[in-house]
Amino acid sequence: MLTQEDALQEETPLLAQATALEGGSYPDSSKPGDQYDRFSARQKRLIVGLLSWIGLLPFLASGSFVPSVPEIARELHSTGPVINLTITLSIICAAIGSLCWATYSGTYGRRSVYLCSLPCLCLGSVGVAVAHSVPTLMFWRVVQAFGASSGLSVGAGAIGDMYRLGERGTAMGIFFGACFVGPAIAPVAGGIATHYATWRAAPWALFAMAVMAYIPTIFWLPETLGPEIARKKLLEAAGGQQGKAFVWLNPFKSLALLRSPNILITTIGGTTALLTDCVLLIPLSYTIGKAYDITNEAVIGMFFLASGIGNIVGAPLAGYLADRAVIKGGARRGGVWYPEDRLRATISGALFLVPLSTLFSGLATQFVPGMTGIVLNVLCLFINGVGVDIMLTPLSSYYIDILHSRSAEVWAASWAVRQFAVALSTAGILPLINAVGVAATDALFAVVAWIGFVLIIVTIRYGARMREWADVEYSTSGDN
Repeated sequence: MLTQEDALQEETPLLAQATALEGGSYPDSSKPGDQYDRFSARQKRLIVGLLSWIGLLPFLASGSFVPSVPEIARELHSTGPVINLTITLSIICAAIGSLCWATYSGTYGRRSVYLCSLPCLCLGSVGVAVAHSVPTLMFWRVVQAFGASSGLSVGAGAIGDMYRLGERGTAMGIFFGACFVGPAIAPVAGGIATHYATWRAAPWALFAMAVMAYIPTIFWLPETLGPEIARKKLLEAAGGQQGKAFVWLNPFKSLALLRSPNILITTIGGTTALLTDCVLLIPLSYTIGKAYDITNEAVIGMFFLASGIGNIVGAPLAGYLADRAVIKGGARRGGVWYPEDRLRATISGALFLVPLSTLFSGLATQFVPGMTGIVLNVLCLFINGVGVDIMLTPLSSYYIDILHSRSAEVWAASWAVRQFAVALSTAGILPLINAVGVAATDALFAVVAWIGFVLIIVTIRYGARMREWADVEYSTSGDN
């Protein structure tokens, strides 16, 4: 454990001393008229509400599609694995899109990016709804995913713009909790629409929701990125040339932030949790559906609801726990900020909730028949949803804490790695299940999740030393 003496001797910028704590309350380092005072508490809540609505859309776009895969395959005279390839392509495109939108949002502002990305989402949704061939469906799914991909990375960056260090985790938890309504309702809605109407109803509904987000963005959403920050970044991007209205930016430059071992290792740790989510949910129609003879898409969608409710519960809880971990850590060190304290909030999810829920779900699916097996699976899906968020939400706040000036970009870089991992695993999960069975596959992913726990612990223990290995212009306590 890092002692108070170690922390006080730490020379990296992240461990600059903060104001002394009073009554156990972590200081907010507020200054009159600083960037965090530009919006009232009410304005911040309204902005977070709109950001959450936009952040909901990528989950709706992906979640409503999964239960419809068998029906889409039948209608387009294709197969489940081929249609699943559409999911893989859209995930890859979402990862690339997130990098693009995040990079430009750090220079041109969050609002400008939303004004460009939401029309792409609208256009892609209409294209998916009217597609009558697999290639056409794949193309418009890519456009749809690209447009939707701004919702999470740019939203996380905007929250970092508005909230101080001691408030950021809670705000991030509320944001993700609202966004994760998507995984809860999308598969249910997609399954109901597919079974009782048509799978094309879901993309039409998504188009309407994107329009509903675009209207207040045009007429009301203020810019959260500080004007001085935006001007400075635009000048840097333009090579010091004044008056340039637009500069081409390299979206993949954000990936260079992964040379920081803190970011890379925690990203891998978070990815292990997300992979358990994928191994449980993506092949659900072919695992739980097959084991319990469930063919109704609406009923299949109800299993996604259990995981989604777990996400909704887990994200705000994780945000609160993350802020408390920062506050308690600061109090323990006499006001010295050690950013890895926030990661302590992930331990219960990484050690217990995520791997054990994955392991027991596989065992229940393969060996426990009837209603008992169904109930156990629903419970495991709920616990997994809570556990995954208890891991990912503090990690999201941690990235913004240590790279506040590039908050959207570092979040997008981390998310891109996770999405690429998910895309690769999506293609291999079903063949692996067919080869070794559900229980063995889920057990394998549970072991992977425990490896993620070890990586998180290593970062908590050695985070200060790891930051010395690569300088990516870490933030200081004054920046937060």
